[in-house]
Amino acid sequence: MGQRQPVATTLTGAVKERIGASLADVDAHLARRYPGDPGTRQPVHTVYVPADVFAADTVRFWGDQALDALDEHAPDASSFGAVLGLPEELAVPVYERVRAKLLREPVEDLRIDFEDGYGPRPDEEEDAAAVRAAGLVAAMGGGAGGAGGAAPPFVGMRMKCLEAAVRERGIRTLDIFLTGLMDAGGLPAGLMLTLPKVSYAEQVAAMAELVGEFEKARGLEPGRIRFEIQIETTQAVLGADGRATVARMIDAGAGRVNSLHYGTFDYSASCGVGAAYQALDHPVADHAKAVMQVAAAGTGVRVSDGSTNVLPVGSASQVHAAWRLHFGLVRRSLARAYYQGWDMHPGHLPTRYAAVYAFYREGLGSAAARLDAYVNRAGGDVLDEPATARALSGYLLRGMDCGAVDEGEVAALTGLGREGLAGLAGR
Repeated sequence: MGQRQPVATTLTGAVKERIGASLADVDAHLARRYPGDPGTRQPVHTVYVPADVFAADTVRFWGDQALDALDEHAPDASSFGAVLGLPEELAVPVYERVRAKLLREPVEDLRIDFEDGYGPRPDEEEDAAAVRAAGLVAAMGGGAGGAGGAAPPFVGMRMKCLEAAVRERGIRTLDIFLTGLMDAGGLPAGLMLTLPKVSYAEQVAAMAELVGEFEKARGLEPGRIRFEIQIETTQAVLGADGRATVARMIDAGAGRVNSLHYGTFDYSASCGVGAAYQALDHPVADHAKAVMQVAAAGTGVRVSDGSTNVLPVGSASQVHAAWRLHFGLVRRSLARAYYQGWDMHPGHLPTRYAAVYAFYREGLGSAAARLDAYVNRAGGDVLDEPATARALSGYLLRGMDCGAVDEGEVAALTGLGREGLAGLAGR
């Protein structure tokens, strides 16, 4: 190579240094506030089970119930595809993978519910339920996954909120649950804690202080315990001063907030939406989730959609109608980049996984081809930039994480393994 030729410039080094110094605080804030994707697996759903119903075989029970529903109402790929409108070439691999998932890992994220699904109970009863829940989670290797579909990869509890009426009870249940886990051997790797009905950033800060004090008392590494915020009040989206509040809540968590969960029914009701119209696709839901999404973008905090309360039960026609509704809502969420949601009934599992698997499998060829063209500078009919390459890689990694596509399939199409994809995705 020839010697680099000098290029004429005007600005002095002192000017550049002064500009750099003036932006140092901004650089530090960007690095701290917007670290990017955490590079960890995000579950495709969360299943909530009331604390008094939770048992050692809950996950396996849900999987078996979901398989029974398939056997009764869609016993093969053709019938399942016909219900959901899937073409045969997609219905077959989706159906096979759904059944395999229900056998291997029917629930990805389990939340033992001490809030709305459990309700107010005598203190002794809730104390005992919290002790029991911790023992069961510890015994199943909570967060380890595997175990014949008995242990989900992610597991934890939803406490009562920090509003005055139930604050002491919520804190006590959280303390009992975490203490039980520690006494049984330690916190599981996939531990998830959910703080519901958050209205003010100060409540998030209080939660961060609570778990921080627990860490100090038990000798845990600072920041080990993180938690989710449920966005189910209007004050969580728009404050009394007219400013959006979700971003302030993330900041108030001091790095401990790992996700924002939309609460479909509480939020819709707080906006005055009638019960018959409370749904994931209502305009008030779309507005709230869009605010959540923008506030969380780049922070490493994930966003989860809510649930439908239309259950796939009853006659075959009723089950099929509920399946079509759920399938469509999940697909709608995925297209809007809400990669997680809630499921309220075992019968929702077949269509949760069918929607997720169809989403990733039908886009596999196109995403892989675009990524291959980007990596090899091969051109094509779409000119992709680094940001799009990150999105394409993230798409393929999420598909691999949930079992929609296999690493070998992706490698054959792109020439990239998980490590290469993670590098492009910025993980």
